[in-house]
Amino acid sequence: MKVTCTGRRVTLKPSFVEKAEAKLAKLDKFFPGEAEAQVTVNVEKSRQTVEITVREGGLMLRAEKASERMEDALNDACDLLMRRVVKYRKRLGDKLTSAAAELLAAEPEETYDVIREKHFAVKPASVEEAILQMNLLGHSFYVFRSADTSGIQVVYRRTDGGYGLLVPEE
Repeated sequence: MKVTCTGRRVTLKPSFVEKAEAKLAKLDKFFPGEAEAQVTVNVEKSRQTVEITVREGGLMLRAEKASERMEDALNDACDLLMRRVVKYRKRLGDKLTSAAAELLAAEPEETYDVIREKHFAVKPASVEEAILQMNLLGHSFYVFRSADTSGIQVVYRRTDGGYGLLVPEE
C-alpha cells in the first residue's frame, strides 16, 4: 500500500510515518490492487486529529479520530477502518480480495432496514437560500437544484459549525 503522510501545523517525525505505514500495511490484504492511503495529521491546542483516506479502484474508505496524542489517534483511526471493512465485507463483495472474504466470514452480517421513504419536490435555489431553508427546517442537510447549473446539490452542516456543499460530477 502506498502511504502518504501530511502534517498540518506539525512536522511529522519519521517514527510516526513508519508506524502509520506499518498499521496500514495490515489493511493491504483486503484490497486486490495497489491501494493508496492518505494520512493527514492536524494539531490544534491540546487535540491532535488523524484522518485516513484509503482509495483503491472505485472504493474509498475514510476514518477520522482525535486524541491528545497523535499515535493514539492513529491507532483509533486504523481500528475504525478495520471494523468498517469487517462490517461491510459482504456489501463490498468483489472489491475485496477472496482471502479477506474468507478471513472475515465469521462475522455476522448487518442488514439495512429502510424505516421511512419520503418524496419531495426539488426546487431551484442558490446555496445561501438552501442553507437558510435547511436551518429553518432544523435539518442537518438539504437537497436542492442549483439555480446556476440546474444540477442537484446538497448542503450540510459540518461538525465544526461550518457548512459544506456536495456537487456531483457529471
